[in-house]
Amino acid sequence: MENAPAAAIILAAGKGTRMKSARPKVLHPLAGKALLGHAIDAVAALKPQALCVVIRHEREAVAQYVNSYCPQAILADQDEIPGTGRAVQCALEKLAEQGQLSGTVVITSGDVPLLESSTLEKMLQTHQGAGNQVTVLTTQVPDPSGYGRVIRSETGAVSAIVEDRDCQETQRQIREINAGIYAFDAQFLIQALSGLGTDNDQGEVYLTDTIAIAAGNGRAGAYLLDDYMQAEGCNDRVQLAGLHREYNRRILNQLMKDGVSIIDPETTWIEKSVTIAADAVILPGCDLHGNTAIGAGAEVGPFTSLRDVKVGEGARARRCDLQAVNLASDSNHCCETNL
Repeated sequence: MENAPAAAIILAAGKGTRMKSARPKVLHPLAGKALLGHAIDAVAALKPQALCVVIRHEREAVAQYVNSYCPQAILADQDEIPGTGRAVQCALEKLAEQGQLSGTVVITSGDVPLLESSTLEKMLQTHQGAGNQVTVLTTQVPDPSGYGRVIRSETGAVSAIVEDRDCQETQRQIREINAGIYAFDAQFLIQALSGLGTDNDQGEVYLTDTIAIAAGNGRAGAYLLDDYMQAEGCNDRVQLAGLHREYNRRILNQLMKDGVSIIDPETTWIEKSVTIAADAVILPGCDLHGNTAIGAGAEVGPFTSLRDVKVGEGARARRCDLQAVNLASDSNHCCETNL
């Protein structure tokens, strides 16, 4: 994109204890891809000069995934000092090894799978167009509990972000929240972080404390996102299931708008990598994965699971569990056991 960022930083160092899992939170799958994979895709589309992932918990597993999924990514290890601010400092120190950092730095999280690259592009345009030192992605949510609140001045300008634990009672009523996604001027970010401490309820280095510093310079801004689900993070398996359902709903809606008949969206699960031609029909109880491709006029289902399967034009696949096969055009396949 025009005016691509100098760097993109993905924060993926947390334990994710509420997942109650031996698997790192950011490696839990959603629609055939790890949460972290979705985050990498969103920022990679911006074509940053450098992409850095901050890791700590279950380091080896996360590092192996990043190295496999995005070999050009730089890995930065967060040390024992807690907080998002410290995580970003560790990333900046690693990026400095590549040379002096100048321009825009985008920061996002490894657990927001619905975030779209187009949203990041709009945030970048807002940031660069206004000449801000920081632009924060914000959104209005029905229940802001647990989120940092966006504090605005009487003129509507962003003046600070207050973390949920540190909010006064009146601030808890604010529904505009910090999505944890930012565009920073690199040199401002480096300087601002150098002066931060851990004097807060959590004893952490808060990245959000930099907002008040930029606001004091009159150069803090926000990009307000209408689609608040894009900013929804994943902290436990209940949220993971909810995000998966919403992600799937969006995929199905787009397919139906493109001319695919999906008889029962409530029982149909389709990964983004699947391609389906117009006039194909997907019957109830289907799940389609990987590089599956379904031709025009084909009919799949009911109760069919396909992975990396090519379904020819006009073919039928009923009550099948198939992987890596080609179904010829106008053919008819039905089975009651796995093939």
